[in-house]
Amino acid sequence: MPKSQSKSKLFFFFALFFCSSALAQNTQVYIGLELSPAKPKEIFLASFKPLSSDQNCLESAISLREIVRADLMYSRYFEIAEDPLDPLSLEYSSKALEHFSKKSPYYIFSELSCSSESFTMKGMIFETDKAKRIFEKSYSFSQKSLRKAAHIFSDDIIFSIAGKKGISSSKIAFANDSSGYKEIYVSDYDGENLFRLTNHKSISFLPVWSNDSYKLYYTTYKNRNPDIYEINFKKGTISPFSTYQGLNVPGGFSPDGLQMVLTLSRGRDPSVYVMETRTKELKKLIKQFSVSSSPAFSPDGKEIVFVSDISGNPQIHIYDFETGKTRKITRLNWADSPDWSPDGKWIAFSARETPREKMNIFITDPTGSRILRLTRSEGDNEDPCFSPDSRFILFTSTRRGRREIFVMDIDGSAPHPLNENLKGNSYTPSWSRN
Repeated sequence: MPKSQSKSKLFFFFALFFCSSALAQNTQVYIGLELSPAKPKEIFLASFKPLSSDQNCLESAISLREIVRADLMYSRYFEIAEDPLDPLSLEYSSKALEHFSKKSPYYIFSELSCSSESFTMKGMIFETDKAKRIFEKSYSFSQKSLRKAAHIFSDDIIFSIAGKKGISSSKIAFANDSSGYKEIYVSDYDGENLFRLTNHKSISFLPVWSNDSYKLYYTTYKNRNPDIYEINFKKGTISPFSTYQGLNVPGGFSPDGLQMVLTLSRGRDPSVYVMETRTKELKKLIKQFSVSSSPAFSPDGKEIVFVSDISGNPQIHIYDFETGKTRKITRLNWADSPDWSPDGKWIAFSARETPREKMNIFITDPTGSRILRLTRSEGDNEDPCFSPDSRFILFTSTRRGRREIFVMDIDGSAPHPLNENLKGNSYTPSWSRN
């Protein structure tokens, strides 16, 4: 098995070796995305007010505000003003709104009611110049759900002011071997609230979220065959999903969630199939290629991106459901592990331009005419995955020795590790869509 156990090495499951080829002459590598992000909006984040003098209530109010502040900073949508020493930041009176209107057009405030077992947070947003309340919502939660409540409030703030869907409530699943085995883990989008989901004491990796994030699919060798298992978070169950002889690897879901694309070998060379999720009826989608794998639906469900070795080394291809035709969009030395951005504009993948290079992260538009290299000379960088808002990319990197999960902006800037304190090596991250 390959060291990374990643999607990019599916070909090695069957000891397939590919000849090296030089970078094609007509590959165009662009240096910029020509992105023009909107100017951050100014907001004032007031103190979160506990409505009792209980120490736990006070500490919870402080923690909630810190989490919300971090979420809003991460989003890059806002310039945050704050003045925790000003007593007016503990109220939302007309006097307070008038006072803070000089610092920001928006005033974010929260009150926290506490009992022995639960909390209720009332979150509010005001337009300071009009002294008008534009948002109010109550969030009831237990102490264990404090971070979840803060993330939901953050996403509500982002949508109310920036008009964008936030990612604060999203989750990240991945494999890690710190227990001595590759097991499936999940964390909040910021790496906090880390939890191990499986204890198969085998090789488990390649997680894929359902569209509603209530289920997670992954490949495991717990029964000595690479089967797909399903974690149902609502039911609290883990059960077999696809157990054909040979390779079973989840790829992704159609927009309506009624179809899954997956890689199956069924005792032969790997190929891309479509499965009806309710009946599990199978259809072999890619027939003319000797080895194809790593499929993912386009956001509109009209195409899939996948990897094939038809030209020698693996390259990224796109299959059109309407025409039944395929097109190759990369001509590098090696390209694999594609992921389609939720907004449909970009496809991220790992690749190398020459045989002597390590793997790096690239993005391309769906035509393959624009390619941007995002990493360079920093270990092996593989398994890219987009955030729900298409603005960030998860990937694995060996730049610090062991294999870790990193997050970067879509233009390759601001890379940082996801789980600083997690030991072992991490593989094949997957970002939930909500």
